[in-house]
Amino acid sequence: MGVSVRKSRPQNEAPIANAAQSAGAGNSSVRGLLGMLSPAGARGRLTILIFHRVHAQPDDFFPQEMHAAAFRKRMIWVRTWFNVLALDEAVSGLARGSLPARALAITFDDGYADNYTVAWPILRELGLHAAFFVAAAFLDGGRMWNDTLAETIRRVDVPSLDLSALDLGRHRLDSLDARREAFRAILQRIRYLPQQRREDQANAIARLAAVALPRDQMMTTLQVRSLAAAGMGIGGHTLNHPTLARLDDVEARREIAAGRDALEALIRQPVTLFAYPNGKPGSDYTAAHVGIARYLGFSAAVSTAWGAARIGDSLYELPRFTPWGRTAFEWAWRLAQNFRTRVDRVLA
Repeated sequence: MGVSVRKSRPQNEAPIANAAQSAGAGNSSVRGLLGMLSPAGARGRLTILIFHRVHAQPDDFFPQEMHAAAFRKRMIWVRTWFNVLALDEAVSGLARGSLPARALAITFDDGYADNYTVAWPILRELGLHAAFFVAAAFLDGGRMWNDTLAETIRRVDVPSLDLSALDLGRHRLDSLDARREAFRAILQRIRYLPQQRREDQANAIARLAAVALPRDQMMTTLQVRSLAAAGMGIGGHTLNHPTLARLDDVEARREIAAGRDALEALIRQPVTLFAYPNGKPGSDYTAAHVGIARYLGFSAAVSTAWGAARIGDSLYELPRFTPWGRTAFEWAWRLAQNFRTRVDRVLA
């Protein structure tokens, strides 16, 4: 959406500068390398980071997921190495061939409450802009099917779970590793079912387990409005987060348009950016959905294919990437390698 990026630096620079210096990656060398790989102007490249949840504390069940301390450290690296732009501003620069060197945008998918309560205060402190792609149907107490499954497996107080009645087998739950494996196994069995069947299966598992599930995992409408009012980007992510490739074209268009319309009514601003749910080219969205996003008037759309966009690339299949690894060196190296990645797209 068309909002201005906050350009100001935080008032207290010393702690941030000290953290950047202690990152151990040789910041000037990193900037020099990234500047060669992502120069200004017609040879410019755009890196778009993707995040989902940012927990307040490390999560034992999902130890690889981002938490506040890790996120803040990475945002300091990003702020030190890159020129961080609002996504709509970056898209415009990409289209004109006028990106600055080391251009980067930050995005979040789905609309989790911790995007507002945990990630946003860190972004605000560091003076960084982000775009939040929100699946509108889950606001104000909703829960995505995969979170229903995850929280059921996390919370159920039994050593094993018999899901034979649902044709999903028996699963050991007598250790944290066993619970993680049970979650992965069940997830793979139901993730590509038709949307309603997938929801029904996740809810049936929760009923069999007889656990109380949280109702505060996703943002409220007030939180989304607050992000928009603060100048953050709000983008469409469909209404119910279906796998678009599993829908007919009429239903896919309805999902994309309804999600956008709900957000526009909520924030009273145009929603011009879109993220394909799950986002893998070919298996999660197709050329038809690229055409729908263009037809509905979005100015750009993002996938989850790795890589960095070049001048002249389609604005409707922009790649996104977030490095893994714990050290500044690992992050810098993988960000540099990402410029060499051949981007998967459904359209040439």
